[in-house]
Amino acid sequence: MIGKTNLAGHPLHPILVTIPIGLWIFSLACDIIYRATSNLTWDTIAFYSMAAGIIGALLAAVPGFFDLYFLPPSHAKRIGLWHMTINLTLVTLYVINFFWRRNLEPAASGPFVLSILSVILLLASGWLGGEIVYRYGVAVLPVDELKAQKPEEGRENIFGLHLHHRH
Repeated sequence: MIGKTNLAGHPLHPILVTIPIGLWIFSLACDIIYRATSNLTWDTIAFYSMAAGIIGALLAAVPGFFDLYFLPPSHAKRIGLWHMTINLTLVTLYVINFFWRRNLEPAASGPFVLSILSVILLLASGWLGGEIVYRYGVAVLPVDELKAQKPEEGRENIFGLHLHHRH
């Protein structure tokens, strides 16, 4: 079942979640580098990476919410509700972390510990997202439908490339 929010058959939520995931993990990496080097540039990069991750997460949440809303009642939908709850919790934790950092010295351990815990929670959420896609096939086109969409021999695909079928 392809999700309701997609671009040319590619679901938007899995595409967009790479933004906050990457930025939040990068933010933690910058925190670690800052603690190893005491170079304030890394603390600044961590701060702004966290902020950009919050924005990215909110952008990814919109198609994710619509895809979840239109899922029929199922075990996959229940997992999706847990996935959404964890992600909303993560955004809240990162917003708290962002504002907490504004008022503390860069070497403060509280925000750093919160970042570590948040990345662990992010891994749990990613696991649930993977369960929804890979175990239950949400946002994945069934093989029969995929075969039906293959271009015929000698036709061009949407990029103008000539496709050949090997036997």
